[in-house]
Order: sequence, then C-alpha cells, then structure tokens
Amino acid sequence: MQKPVVLITGIAGFIGYYLSKRLLSEGKFKIVGIDNLNAYYPVSLKEDRLRDLGLNLPETFDKSCAHEDLEFVHGSIEDRALVMDLFRRFEPTFVFNLAAQAGVRYSLEKPFAYSESNVTGFLTILEACRHHEIKHLIYASSSSVYGNNTKVPYSEEDPVEQPISLYAATKRSNELKGYTYSHLYGIPATGVRFFTVYGPWGRPDMAYFSFTKRIVNGEGIKVFGHGKPQRDFTYVDDIISGLTALMNKPPTADPVPHRLLNIGNHTPVSVMKFIETLENVIGREAEIEYLDMQPGDVMTTFADVSRIEKLTGFKPNTELRDGLVQFWNWFEKYYNVLSTAENQG
Repeated sequence: MQKPVVLITGIAGFIGYYLSKRLLSEGKFKIVGIDNLNAYYPVSLKEDRLRDLGLNLPETFDKSCAHEDLEFVHGSIEDRALVMDLFRRFEPTFVFNLAAQAGVRYSLEKPFAYSESNVTGFLTILEACRHHEIKHLIYASSSSVYGNNTKVPYSEEDPVEQPISLYAATKRSNELKGYTYSHLYGIPATGVRFFTVYGPWGRPDMAYFSFTKRIVNGEGIKVFGHGKPQRDFTYVDDIISGLTALMNKPPTADPVPHRLLNIGNHTPVSVMKFIETLENVIGREAEIEYLDMQPGDVMTTFADVSRIEKLTGFKPNTELRDGLVQFWNWFEKYYNVLSTAENQG
C-alpha cells in the first residue's frame, strides 16, 4: 500500500526539520520537502539539518536529493511552476506550509523579502491546494499577530487587526487568505500561531541562541525592554506533538473548513528569568547591556491553548530549564565548545 505523501515547505528550517524527523521516525509517510536555503542565517546549519534527516547532500546541487521516504527539492514556494509541478507529481495528502521569511526586526530592514516569501509564497501554496484535493493544509502563523494585546492569555477570539511589525502583518494576511480559500474552495485548513519556539537545531537569530553564543565567547548581550518583556517559550518537541496531533483532525465546513489555533507553553517567563536560567545551564554569567524596547517588539506573549487541547489533548510538558539543557547539550556538541575552550586554555 502506498504511503500518504506529506509536503513540507521550509523543510530545512527549524520546525520543518523537526516535523520531518518525527514523521519519518513513524515510517507511515513519504515526505516531500522544499526549501530555498536562503542566507538569512548560515546555510550550513540548514544543510546539516537535511543531512541529519539522512540526505546525502553533494557539495553543490541544483534540484533535488532523495533518500528512502524523503525527497528534498531545492526551490522557493513563490515559484508557481515548481510548486504546481510538485503537487502534480506527488499528489500530497497533507501539506504543512512552514516556509517563511522569519524575524520581526529583519522585516524593518528587508520588507520585500517578507512580501515575496510570506505573502506571494503562501498564495502559491493555496492555489496549488485549490487545484489538487488534499486532506488538510496546516500553515504557520505567529503569536506576533496579537500585537500589543493587553488581554492575557491570548485567545484565538481576540482582535488581531493592529499588527506592529511587517512580519506580523504578513502572517495576519495569510490567515485571511487561508480563510478566503477555505470559504471559496472548501480547502480544510488550520493556521497555527506559534509562540517563541526554542530547542536544539534552532534559529541563530533567536535571542536564546544569540545569547548563548555571546556568553560562550565572553561577549556582552543586549537586553531590550530592560529584561521586563515576557515570552511564552515553547520547546520544539511540544510544538511538533501539537502539529502531528492535528494532521488527522481537519476542520469541517461549519460553516467554513478553516480554524486558527495557538500552540504555546501557556507559561510566560520574563526575559531576565530566562537569562538567569540560561546562565545557570551554561555555568557562566552574562555581561548585560539594558536597552529600551525595539520597534516591532511586544511586551508579552502568552498562549491560551484550551482550543487545541480540547481538539487534540495537546499539553506542553517541557520545563524551561529542561529545554535549555537539551539545547545547551546540542550547542556544545555542534559548535565544539568544550574542545575549543580546552585549546584556548
């Protein structure tokens, strides 16, 4: 019997890599992944994620690599011909759209990158789903759509019409397009609002990752908002458990087969508390420069996860310190921190 095909966009990204790894370990699916391997952060990390999935990447490659139940295609989701060809060739049953230009602050510097990947790219995926019957489209949104919402925890029913960054605006735009396509064409779709995902193999632009690098290198760290902002730090394994639990629970037409769900830890922690925990895990203190809030940043993120819990039984169960220990253990190994320190000593 042929295995159902799962198409994952952004497969070389942080969440895309973990989702692929989980699904491959189950042995029930064929994974088709697409990623443009852009240089927003080191491409070598993205390539190493793909190698860890079992792909034997050549030194240079233009199109694709395959291994057992995994096929990787090098390309961008805004490439309409490529995306339509993928749907035609592989006929995916499930689609996870995780590809996006990430980063709130970077959106202030490179706005057109967000329009191309987040807006045009997602429209391309929606058009492909329109012309090919799928069981469930799950697409990445973000807690950033809540802006400076003062009501906590954030509920999916809260108003989200005042984004304070271009990144957030593109994610909200995708939620609206997702609803429209579900309404017009009956595409079963779920938009998931991620809350500050962290863990091994994570994104180097995220604060926990850059803090760790600077602490290890004996460099100071900049802490915006004087350490007072709170974040709902969510360990990546908990995120993946939520995503996989959603796969076989597509929304029904009531009246439109579209829904939005928070996926977070439901336990916000101040940035200062986070740094203190990270210092304790690493065993070194950080030199801190306290600064005012940056444009586009929000004071608090705090997920109400009752909706996804009711639907799937989702319960995040990774304590912050445990998650940071897992991250630090990977960081030491990946960057050879211990042997480097010994050589310097």
